[in-house]
Amino acid sequence: MSSHIALHLDEVRQRIAKAAAEASREPASVALLAVSKTFPAGDVRAAFDAGQRAFGENYVQESVAKIAELADLRSEIQWHFIGPLQSNKTKVVAENFDWVHSVDRLKIAERLSAQRTDGMAPLNVCLQVNVSGEESKSGVAPEEASAIAHAITALPNLKLRGLMSIPEPAATLDEQRAPHKRLRELMDTLRADGLELDTLSMGMSADIEAAILEGATMVRIGTAIFGARDYSN
Repeated sequence: MSSHIALHLDEVRQRIAKAAAEASREPASVALLAVSKTFPAGDVRAAFDAGQRAFGENYVQESVAKIAELADLRSEIQWHFIGPLQSNKTKVVAENFDWVHSVDRLKIAERLSAQRTDGMAPLNVCLQVNVSGEESKSGVAPEEASAIAHAITALPNLKLRGLMSIPEPAATLDEQRAPHKRLRELMDTLRADGLELDTLSMGMSADIEAAILEGATMVRIGTAIFGARDYSN
């Protein structure tokens, strides 16, 4: 299995490099976040052995167990929480993760800031924006993003790095690019307004190319690295 993961990682890196070249960007300007949710710690270790250092998780209990199991790699791994975050789970995430991409309301940011352990580096956070306007998706409305982003930057123990989105699936490249373009334009607006942001967390296994063409600086890839997920348990 570990050889499969190394092979898939290499394939994904090649996809990133090709898309970056088409966008006249350096491949190094796009960070790869390997989404390891539902996959065992052994798969993370195999990806680590193949050179991957940043991993994304969606479920608090599962991820904390995994982080503990891989404690020997903790100084070298970046753990990113990318799933929906409820108020009663913020403490565990604040204590265990390096990044949180899914901050979708100010209350969550305030709790993460208050619960970040003293002495730890600031928690890197992204504001999740609902660019597709889907009622089922979390994320702030684009027109609310500026006020919330400015409020987050005033909190201690957090560092607002940028924006994240999970657009609805689309069939064509142009359709895939449209919501990513909206997120990039929103980020440009916030930066022009004085916010120091450097991260656009967008793009998954099916739409890496569209996201990179529109300026993604971090793509969240799970299936293309680890295989299809089994949600049965």
